[in-house]
Amino acid sequence: MGRPKNFEPDAAVAQAMETFWTKGYAGTSPADLAEATGVGKGSLYHTFGSKRELFGRALDLYGQVGSEMTEAFLNEPGTARERIRAYLALLVDIDLNGPVRRGCLAASTALELGGKDPEAIRAVQRMTDATIGLFAERIRKGQRDGDVAKEVDAEAQAHFLMNTVVGLRVLAQTHDGPVLHRIIDTAVAGL
Repeated sequence: MGRPKNFEPDAAVAQAMETFWTKGYAGTSPADLAEATGVGKGSLYHTFGSKRELFGRALDLYGQVGSEMTEAFLNEPGTARERIRAYLALLVDIDLNGPVRRGCLAASTALELGGKDPEAIRAVQRMTDATIGLFAERIRKGQRDGDVAKEVDAEAQAHFLMNTVVGLRVLAQTHDGPVLHRIIDTAVAGL
């Protein structure tokens, strides 16, 4: 009979997510994960199977938390342009004000593992598709409310905004606020 677990797996996934987000998949060692979670390597592997499986759970958590935050933020009162601009500014501010400029875990994963890990790329696609869907839904709401022109292609604009998010998250690692906020202003001008 094995020893009972003396840690909370969901908390360990959240702590592992933070480590993968900061160091990347390849840059995160089993020792890093053990230190971040406070759980021995053996217990981590017994619970999650492998570093890759733990990374998959971390990606899923990142996607879930991000989607919930995006949906809540876009649904606050205001016009579509106001809410989308505020959301983009929030992402930039999170990146600029964090202890480390680490950008977006999904974008970093796509850059690091693209062409190498189909499962990770599918997870990234699920995240981006969810965000695109939320943008398109908010734009359509703006059209119904009269604050977005009817001729705006909600799907095309949502894809453009997703591309802007990825670009902002990458540029936030090397550029400062004024540049990023000008990009945001340009991105929402089409709404």
